[in-house]
Amino acid sequence: MVTSRWTAAPPQAASPRRRGAVLERAILDAALEQLSTVGWNGLTMEGVAAGAQTGKAAVYRRWPSKEDLVADALQAGLPRLEEAPDLGSVREDLLALCRQARDAMFSRPGFALRSVIHECDPTQVERFHGVIFDGVVGPTTKLIGEVITRGIERGEVRADAANGYVLDAIPAMMMYRNKISGSEWNDQEVERMIDHYMLPLVLSHGA
Repeated sequence: MVTSRWTAAPPQAASPRRRGAVLERAILDAALEQLSTVGWNGLTMEGVAAGAQTGKAAVYRRWPSKEDLVADALQAGLPRLEEAPDLGSVREDLLALCRQARDAMFSRPGFALRSVIHECDPTQVERFHGVIFDGVVGPTTKLIGEVITRGIERGEVRADAANGYVLDAIPAMMMYRNKISGSEWNDQEVERMIDHYMLPLVLSHGA
């Protein structure tokens, strides 16, 4: 009796059907993955469904439009900046905070957010204004404000430095240079921004 060299592979167990929050998390993760790889223009509901290993109908039942899905994916995925560093000097605090912001900017959700900002038309960007402000700009400027206020209390920072123009300076600079010159904000670039831009802007004359 001849025995075949080939044996049938054992049947694979079917993947358990995901429901509720588990399925929604998979869809949101797939949307972030699409945004960070193919961008806003390349993202499709069909591609998200395939990435989440579910049907297109399951995506549309929860999110009737691409904009709705992306807004929720960004809100769920963006890293949270919740506490200002307190290292004893405004320079060290700003350096630590900028590194946190840089890491968030170049995380997968950060790439996803920038694809939205760079590729959407003005009407579409307006749809994401709350996500961008509440998830990124607002928390960042709030923590910069805390660092500047502590510096004022120590006498290190001039008293009029806690204003909206100063607080906007770091996020504006980081976004501008990333978009225009492709800066990835390595540690040396962060230090140069703080030493040559922010410190001359905020330090008191006696510091």
